[in-house]
Amino acid sequence: MKKVEITGEREAAIVDVPEPEPVEDWVKVRVEAAPMCTEYHTWEAGHSGLMGHEAAGEVAAVDQPSDVEVGDRVVVMPQTPCGTCELCRSGDYIYCENNHDYEEFTGQETGNETMSQYVLKQDWLLVPIPDGVSYTHAGMACCGLGPTYGANERMNVSGVDTVLISGAGPVGLGGVINTTHRGAQVIVSEPNEFRADLARELGADAVVNPLEDGKEEIKALTDGAGVDKAIECTGLAPAQRFAIDALGRRGELTFVGEGGELEINVSNDMLRNGLDLHGQWHYNRGLAPGVMSVIQANEDKLETFITHEFPMGDVNEAFELQSEQETGKVVLHPWE
Repeated sequence: MKKVEITGEREAAIVDVPEPEPVEDWVKVRVEAAPMCTEYHTWEAGHSGLMGHEAAGEVAAVDQPSDVEVGDRVVVMPQTPCGTCELCRSGDYIYCENNHDYEEFTGQETGNETMSQYVLKQDWLLVPIPDGVSYTHAGMACCGLGPTYGANERMNVSGVDTVLISGAGPVGLGGVINTTHRGAQVIVSEPNEFRADLARELGADAVVNPLEDGKEEIKALTDGAGVDKAIECTGLAPAQRFAIDALGRRGELTFVGEGGELEINVSNDMLRNGLDLHGQWHYNRGLAPGVMSVIQANEDKLETFITHEFPMGDVNEAFELQSEQETGKVVLHPWE
């Protein structure tokens, strides 16, 4: 099969490798759509790394009687959790502390990356795709919509809330879709003009520039009260601080962007303002039908959200566009 491999600084190639074969409950999936996440950072640096953790496709082979059958259309969830610990059994597999060593468990060196024609994944981490939903749209159930769906659930966002989305990269733009779907008023913090415009197209009620008069604008938009809730998507300490400062009294903030070395003053930031700060990596497996319902209800917005699609052979062009930060979600198609 063919897969993406980093071959140098800002350089990737399509290489031929052995096809993986199903092992026990690890199912072989033919990848039809591979949404791209932060792998472009690896490409920029020229370092080898896991090329892709998001996918939608068709079950191609199973090793034993399974939760899925050959021909089923599925979304591949990330990570390699054990499946037996309390966290996995409760659906919070993303926090599993006993992840499998892929090569050790399967005895294979290929099949653990989604920027490839086939991938192996445990059957219970394959989410059914509803009839009529394309592979490309269904693939947004991973990092496109997943983290901010989990954040909205964590904070029980509803139509009475004003919510700040901090950062309008692909994760934050997915947050605009998730949060407007719930009827909340959405304010986006984003200095990049391309992404700010995209946020407006997706339904943001207002966009502020955190590098200019963003704090004052938020006060004006909320009659001085601050936002009720916020979702921080950048992983950058200044943006994390901006999100905390934008909250009103008794506000809630969920961090979904990785990174940053934020300093928190417990008294001033939390106790005296009554704030709740959460960390949310993805979403509970049991909530997958809810994510799919958001996808089905927002097909038009997904057409705006997904700004670029490429045959896998054009992966360098895709990485280049991501590096320029003038994209929404980008998707590779391994068989084109």
